Amino acid sequence: MDEEIFLTKEGHKALQERLDFLKSEKRDEIAKKIGVAREFGDLSENSEYDAAKEEQAQVELEILEIENKLRFGKVINQNKIDTKIVNVGCFVKLKDLDFNDEFEYKIVGDTESDPAKGLISNNSPVGKALLGKKINENVNIILPQNNNATIRLKVLGIRA
Repeated sequence: MDEEIFLTKEGHKALQERLDFLKSEKRDEIAKKIGVAREFGDLSENSEYDAAKEEQAQVELEILEIENKLRFGKVINQNKIDTKIVNVGCFVKLKDLDFNDEFEYKIVGDTESDPAKGLISNNSPVGKALLGKKINENVNIILPQNNNATIRLKVLGIRA
């Protein structure tokens, strides 16, 4: 694993629940599909069998990925977050200096990132630019996915 994996307590729990589901219910469901497909006869021209085996491979890959995230992931202790600077796990209140809008993001690891819900990855352009910033600091963020547009933000607050 190249980059450190950060998880909130809730994110860790969600991954564990997904893993439990995949290892029990989903594996059983796929095993039944494979069994039914085998009954159709010749496996060399059996599209149902091929589809079930492909689904099985995808589920096993997801299981392996989740196990690695749980094994190597660092669970963020909300009580130990330094709120003097922006860190993974903290909420950051920001002001868009161009549009005069205020909003708040939570900086999370890639696994939990969901910008529509205000959860920004520490590896995203915005997350990377905010890490280590203090209250009242301005930050200019270049967005490569948006023709290198620049957004100008001011850190208004940091909380755990």
